[in-house]
Amino acid sequence: MGVATANLYPQITLNADYGWSATSPSLLFHPISNVWDYGGQLLQPLFHGGALRAQKRAAIAAYEQSYEQYRQTVLQAFKEVADVLRALEDDAKELNAQKHAEIASRATLQLTREQFQLGAVTFINVLNAEQQYKQTVISRIKAQATRYADTAALFQALGGGWWNGVVTR
Repeated sequence: MGVATANLYPQITLNADYGWSATSPSLLFHPISNVWDYGGQLLQPLFHGGALRAQKRAAIAAYEQSYEQYRQTVLQAFKEVADVLRALEDDAKELNAQKHAEIASRATLQLTREQFQLGAVTFINVLNAEQQYKQTVISRIKAQATRYADTAALFQALGGGWWNGVVTR
């Protein structure tokens, strides 16, 4: 934008030179061999049929487009991080519930085995309790795997690679 705006105004160039010029080496650094020169130049666009103003408007539009693309990228990144953090929060709740279900299922299995040893229930009841316990273990493992996957997604949403610089002792 700055270049397009500057092209609307006159361009001034100033230059100066200083040095020595001599016909023989013995006179090279003698005061009579000093040479200096100065000059200037003024360049003003006279008629470009509005092209310079159009270039300025195009530069401003390109800047605004780049700004909006950057803004959209940043907002999308924040949205991705927020979504993954929400998923991790839900995963933590699910994993906690599955752990409690596993503990309760294990207690039920233990109680059913004791009842079987006392003759209060049949072996089918023990098998059903064992099957229920194994199902809750599988559910807990799935919840844990989902949490690991969402943790990896968080690292990816944050850009990844930033933890390599961390020194642990």
